[in-house]
Amino acid sequence: MPFALDSGNTAWMLTASALVLLMTPGLAFFYGGMVRGKSVLNMMMMSFGAMGVVGVIWMLYGYSGAFGPNALGGLIGNPLEFFGVNTITDQQSLMAAAGVPALVAVVFQATFAIITVALISGAVADRMKFSAWMVFAGIWATLVYIPMAHMVWGGGLLGPDGITSGISTPIDFAGGTVVHINAGMAGLVLAIILGKRKGFNKEPMRPHNLPFVMLGAALLWFGWFGFNAGSEFAADGTAGRAWLNTVLATCVAMLGWLATEKVRDGRPTSLGAASGVVAGLVAITPAAASVDTFGAIAVGGIAGVLCALAVGLKYRFGYDDSLDVVGVHLVGGLTGTILIGFFAHVGDGVNGTWFAEGSRNGLFYGGGANQLVTQIIVALFAVVFSGVMTTIIALAIKAAMGLRATEEAEVGGIDLAVHGETAYESLGGARVTQEVKA
Repeated sequence: MPFALDSGNTAWMLTASALVLLMTPGLAFFYGGMVRGKSVLNMMMMSFGAMGVVGVIWMLYGYSGAFGPNALGGLIGNPLEFFGVNTITDQQSLMAAAGVPALVAVVFQATFAIITVALISGAVADRMKFSAWMVFAGIWATLVYIPMAHMVWGGGLLGPDGITSGISTPIDFAGGTVVHINAGMAGLVLAIILGKRKGFNKEPMRPHNLPFVMLGAALLWFGWFGFNAGSEFAADGTAGRAWLNTVLATCVAMLGWLATEKVRDGRPTSLGAASGVVAGLVAITPAAASVDTFGAIAVGGIAGVLCALAVGLKYRFGYDDSLDVVGVHLVGGLTGTILIGFFAHVGDGVNGTWFAEGSRNGLFYGGGANQLVTQIIVALFAVVFSGVMTTIIALAIKAAMGLRATEEAEVGGIDLAVHGETAYESLGGARVTQEVKA
């Protein structure tokens, strides 16, 4: 069947791509505000660095590796099939059925790869070598993100004909496994291998700029509409359902986080509000177009409470996840992915177009336990795959060039030691400016 351009869907997907790309600078503000003032520029540079490295990789072989024909038994697509994306035709577009050209599909998926890698950086704030981070970003995108995207979305091992085909088809509408479980597990492994910051759990390491954190959360929420509603690949009722759930679950998650803080600590905080927003966004991502209004409320509420509690696990178990990537993204991703098994809904037949194609009823909607079992299997697979592969990559880089910044750089500030600049004059900015002029 010849490709038929749909200008409305194409315009929406171009817009959605821009929205998702904005999420990475938004993440830079979110993470940048959470670190101490002496490392804010380095933290933000890790997000911008991921944009540069992963953006180039994706256009060369990343899209092909994620959405090309199966290779290695469905672990990855053929990275040479669409190498450079110059020869891909619109008939081969991931979004051809929606009338969206192939190159728009390539760009949209690139923004997902970029933000996923950038998310990991929050777990290693204040102490990872910038050069090692840039190398890690490229290798991890190649060996972990691209295969995971293919396995879930590209017809590989975790797709409709994959390892759970005899049970049920996995549901991951916009990236619970591919993005959040994947990045969260990588953050945990990298934080453990890298080691704790100097003074971890002994001296205060408070966010230096909470307005930055809240601005970052706002930009993330804004961009997330492209992330979730854009994953329908069309401007239709299902995109509307994803959009509605992205608002609702996030609102409830923020309230759940704040309520947990109030009960546990006696006061709700701005950091908690921002973190609750992100936790809700994470959890609803895989379920965005597969649950109804009440399911979205449940997903958001459960995620808000669980993630608020989970950020304290690093103190109990002794790993230094600097900016709570594990508590928010790994736990939030697992929560949203597994809760689909309980709350997935196909609609009433009349309004069925409100839900994603291929959705099935979960346990609480009379669908039995099949979907729940499938979601658990896929979530555990993502945890193991990301954990094992990240361990191999991190240890290899550690042996080859080292992972950790020097003690002098860590204590004195990575911004000045690595980048030769500081965010604020009180930390030496004026002196650096004078040296540059000289």
